[in-house]
Amino acid sequence: MEIYSADKIRNIALFGHVGSGKTTLAEAILFYTKAISRQGRVEGGSTTLDYDSEEIKRGMSVSLSVACCEYKGSKINIIDTPGDFDFLGEEMSGIRVADSGVIMISAKGGTSVGSQKAIRLLDGKNVPYLFFVNRMDEPNSDYEGVVSRMTERYGDSVIPLSFPIMEDGEMTGIVDVMNRKAFSINKKTGAFEEFALPEEYQGRVSELQDRVNQVVAAADDTLMEKYFAGEEFTEDEFRHGVHVGFREGKLHPIYCGSAYMNWGIDFLLNCIAKDTPPAGKKPALTATLPSGGTVDVSCNVQDPMAAFIFKTISDPFVGKISIFKVNSGTIRANSTCYNATKGRDERIGGLFYLRGKEQIATDKVTAGDIGAASKLTSADTNDTLCDRSRILEMPKIKFPSTCLSKNIVPLKKGDEDKIISGLAKLSDGDRCFTVETNPETKQMVLSGIGDMQLKVLVSQLQERYKVDCELRQLKVPYRETIRKKVKVQGKHKKQSGGHGQYGDVWIEFEPNPDTEALVFEENVFGGAVPKNFFPAVEKGLEESVQCGILAGYPVVNLKATLVDGSYHEVDSSEMAFKIAANLAFKAGMAAADPIILEPISKAEIHIPEDKQGDIMGDLNKRRARIVGIDADDDGSVIHCAVPTAEMLDYATDLKSMTQGRGWFVLSHVRYDPAPQDIADKVIAAAQANA
Repeated sequence: MEIYSADKIRNIALFGHVGSGKTTLAEAILFYTKAISRQGRVEGGSTTLDYDSEEIKRGMSVSLSVACCEYKGSKINIIDTPGDFDFLGEEMSGIRVADSGVIMISAKGGTSVGSQKAIRLLDGKNVPYLFFVNRMDEPNSDYEGVVSRMTERYGDSVIPLSFPIMEDGEMTGIVDVMNRKAFSINKKTGAFEEFALPEEYQGRVSELQDRVNQVVAAADDTLMEKYFAGEEFTEDEFRHGVHVGFREGKLHPIYCGSAYMNWGIDFLLNCIAKDTPPAGKKPALTATLPSGGTVDVSCNVQDPMAAFIFKTISDPFVGKISIFKVNSGTIRANSTCYNATKGRDERIGGLFYLRGKEQIATDKVTAGDIGAASKLTSADTNDTLCDRSRILEMPKIKFPSTCLSKNIVPLKKGDEDKIISGLAKLSDGDRCFTVETNPETKQMVLSGIGDMQLKVLVSQLQERYKVDCELRQLKVPYRETIRKKVKVQGKHKKQSGGHGQYGDVWIEFEPNPDTEALVFEENVFGGAVPKNFFPAVEKGLEESVQCGILAGYPVVNLKATLVDGSYHEVDSSEMAFKIAANLAFKAGMAAADPIILEPISKAEIHIPEDKQGDIMGDLNKRRARIVGIDADDDGSVIHCAVPTAEMLDYATDLKSMTQGRGWFVLSHVRYDPAPQDIADKVIAAAQANA
C-alpha cells in the first residue's frame, strides 16, 4: 500500500448503539473502495472487522478493530467500536486516536442511547463528528422526523448534506445538497444515476446551503464580510470554512443511506475525504518528559518518532499484536525504538497495516497513520514508543472503573491457575477488568463493567484456553460483634496420664466502637495468671475472633480484658491457656448479645436527570440512605450509603433502568447492624452450608 502524508490520512471512528450498523457501514466502505472483493454480512459471520469467534457467535462487536482503504487520493483508517456499554473501554480507545467520528443513527428511531453517549464522549474529547442516518432501505423509515428531532436536540450545527427522495414510503433516490444534484437508485444493482434536481427540492437545498455558508462565514472575518456582501466563496475558502466549522463543533453534517444496500456511501466518503480534518491538522498532544515537564507533539513526519499503542490483540495462535498511531516521525520495520512507559528498548520486527485480521506488510508507518507490529517484548496498551533522541510519554487512555464483580469458578478442580493465566493473557486486549482472590472469602473475584463483558471473558477462556468455568454470586463479607459487657470464665482442664493440661481465665468482653481490630488488655492482680501466659491468652483470642458463633464471620469492635484466673505449676502451658481463652470467647459471645453486622458502601451514582425519581425509588428498596444529590454535565449524581449486599447486581440493573446511560462508583465505608430478617437469613445460610 502507498505511503500517504498526514494531510491525506483520515482516521475515522464509527460509533452508535449496538446493532446500529457500524460494522456493516465499515464493510460497505471497504467494498465500495475495492479494499475487499465481496461485501460480508454480520448475520452470516463474514464481515472483515467482526472476525473474532465471539463476535460471529453473538452477531455484535465486542472489541475495537481497524481496517484501511484508499479513496480518491486519501487513505482512510476505519476504527470500528462496539456499541454495547459493557465495552466502553473500546470506545474510549477509538476516540483517543480518531480524527473524526461517524455516529450511526437509525432511520426509524433516531438518536439512541448509544449514539447520545458517543456524542457526549466525543464532545468531551473535542473530536468532531458527523451523522449517518442508516437503514433507509427498510419500511417505515422516517428521515425527516429523525432530522427534526436531532435539530431540536442538538441545534443548528446539525445540517443535512444529503437527504432521500421518497416515493410511496420508499427511498428511490438521494439529493447531494452541496453540489445541487439528484440521483436515482437502481434497486437491483444499487447503482446511482444522476438526473435533474426536481424543482420541489430547490428551496430546501438553497436553505441548507445557506446554513452551511453561515458556518463557513464564521470561520474568519474576511469570509464573514463576503457572506454579508452576497459574494460566493471560492472552493478553497469554502473547504477552509467547512474544516474550521467541523473541527470547532459548529457543523455536524447529516448523511443518509443504507450500509446494507450500499446506498449513500459515496456521499459519505466524499465528506470524509474532503471535509473532515486530516490527521495532519489534529491539534498537538501534550506529552510528559522524564523530567516531569511537558512538550507538545505535532503530527510532523520530520520530528523524532513518537507512537502510542491504543489497542492490543492477544491470540493464542498469532501471538500479541500491538496497534498504534504514529503521532510524529516515522516508525520503521527492523528497527529499535524506546518504550518510554516500560523504560526499555523495543525491537520492531515486521510492520503492517491491518484490515480486520488481514496484515498488509509495510516497511514504515509515518506520522498520522495507524499501523501494527507483532510480538513486541514488553509493549502493552497505553505505552508510548519513541526515539531515544526525544524520550516522552503520550497521555494515556483513562479506562472506566469496574463496577460488577462475580465469583469465577472452574468446573474442573485444580484449574484455578489456568483461569488466572488465561485472564492475564486476555487482559492484553481488554484493560477494563480485574481478577483477584479475596483472602477472606477465598473466592476468585472477576470484576468488569457489565454482565456481557464478563460472559464474553468466560466464553473466551473456554474457547481459547480450554478452561471450563462459570460465574457465581459473590459472598458478602459480613461481620459479628457484641452489644453488652460481660465477664465469663474459660477453663480447660484435662488429665490423661502424666502431665495434664490446665488453663483458667476470667475475661471481660465489651463493645469497642473505636476500632474493628481486637483490643486486648490485662488487669490481673496477685499473679493469678503468670505474665508469661498473657501472650498465649491474647493469641487464643486473636484466633477465636476469626470465626464468630452466629454464622462464622469475623468478630469486630471487641475489647477483651484478662482480669483473673488460675494456673497449675506442672500442668499449665501456653496451649492450655490458648484453649481456655477460646472457651471464654465462646461463652462471652453467647452472653453478650451477639449480632450480625453488614458491610455498608458509599455509592456515587451518575444518571440522566429524567431518571432521578426511578433510581431513588429503587435505592429506597435497597435500603439506601440518600446523603445528597448534585448535578453534572450529563444529569444528576446521587450520593448514598447502601448495604453492599444490595448492590451485587446493581451494574446490570442500573444499565436496564437507564438504558445504559447510568454508571456508578462503589467503595466500602463501614459496618452497621443488619436488620433482624437479614441477620436470620445470613445465619440460616451459614448453618445450611456448615
